[in-house]
Amino acid sequence: MYFSESKGFPKDFLWGSASAAYQVEGAWNEDGKGVSNWDTFVRIPGKTFQATTGDKAVDHYHRYKEDVALMAEQGLKAYRFSIAWTRIIPDGNGEVNEKGLQFYDDLINELLKYNIVPMVTVYHWDMPQALEEQYHGWEDRRIVDDFVNYATTLFKRYGDRVKHWIIMNEQNVFTSLGWLAGMHPPGKVDANSIFYQVNHHANMAHAKSVLALKELYPDAMVGSSFAYSPSYAYDRKPENAMAKADHDDLQTFYWMDVYAYGRYPRSAIRYLESKGWAPKLEPGDAEVMKKAASMIDFMGVNYYQTCVVEYNPLDGVGASHEMNNTGKKGTAKVQGVPGLYKSPQNEFLPTTDWDWTIDPMGIRMCCREITSRYDLPVVISENGLGAFDKLEDGQVHDPYRIDYLKRHIEELKKACDDGCRVLAYCTWSYTDLLSWLNGYQKRYGFVYVDREEDENSGTLNRYKKDSFYWYQKVIESNGEEL
Repeated sequence: MYFSESKGFPKDFLWGSASAAYQVEGAWNEDGKGVSNWDTFVRIPGKTFQATTGDKAVDHYHRYKEDVALMAEQGLKAYRFSIAWTRIIPDGNGEVNEKGLQFYDDLINELLKYNIVPMVTVYHWDMPQALEEQYHGWEDRRIVDDFVNYATTLFKRYGDRVKHWIIMNEQNVFTSLGWLAGMHPPGKVDANSIFYQVNHHANMAHAKSVLALKELYPDAMVGSSFAYSPSYAYDRKPENAMAKADHDDLQTFYWMDVYAYGRYPRSAIRYLESKGWAPKLEPGDAEVMKKAASMIDFMGVNYYQTCVVEYNPLDGVGASHEMNNTGKKGTAKVQGVPGLYKSPQNEFLPTTDWDWTIDPMGIRMCCREITSRYDLPVVISENGLGAFDKLEDGQVHDPYRIDYLKRHIEELKKACDDGCRVLAYCTWSYTDLLSWLNGYQKRYGFVYVDREEDENSGTLNRYKKDSFYWYQKVIESNGEEL
């Protein structure tokens, strides 16, 4: 829909930015912190670009006051960050670590000092390694109670000051890369039946955490963040339209329907039953999921790209379990599920150096779909551009990032005009950080951090990029000056 005039963004709109504990904090074994699954996984040869780790990351643990001061200078309204489970309960289900709790107390209080809204992610992929060793982590139903105990510890400690909670970050990503592609912990390949059971355990952990939060703080705002890539049918052929429907049920609605409705899509479950992969529910699970869904306040969206869907015959292309983590454009491969769909490149759209499609209109499509299907408000919890930034004479000129964010914000404003209730927009990321498998060369931040792939190289000094000052004006004008 198109309007002759825009109403702009709401007056109380939260202009923010985001990070994740493992990617920024460092201090991986300080002050009682336990070992996470990522601390272990990155030490397996060949798993990350140039064997990079988050041992030091960008040292946010020791430099958080400097980083928050930069946020305040920029005028940030909200900061989304995650809490490391291993700082709070080092072994996952034992004693609580007071020093870990105190660090996040200090961070939250520092944010509030500058009137920056803390938006807390309970789980951003870093599970205690001890739980992997005790019972294989997410594969075992016991993790549900351990997770809810951890989450409740956070709610009780910080709920008086934190009003915005994201329970899970990109559940679809950490489970698919962990149990199907083998690229994230625990590194398993094509473990389909385990994959769907793992997701059910994560869904129960999410649901029971929502219920625990609402019991303690009924007015808290809660949801989970989904990595949403809206899809286009390859062409007008009916079989490609049906392939899109299959893709959406299995790749998108399989998660968002649980968050919003408390149930799995019927067609997806019927397909999984035919393959012997359907998750096993315990008595009462369906009721718990439905009750939690009725209490959700928003759908979190991490938006980076759209995808194309084409019918894939039974003897068609499968998953290569590879991704472009080098930044050499054009090295990504077509992936698919034989008998259902495959995802060829969209020739009408440009891509990043990591072969991610650049499609600003997709962020509007996310909001429209969520508004129509679920009638929920939306929090854009991640959106940003990873690029090769260069520091020259203390400056970083990143017009490509400004252009990327500008065009996405323009589309987000149109989504607001469409009637979508968008509450917040958090860029990814605030400072440069460890980009999981991609190392430190893939930079996302408004603030350049001087560090290289080598753990001991770089000063870790912070430098404001051109995009820092651009976003400062965007915030000042509430999205009118782009």
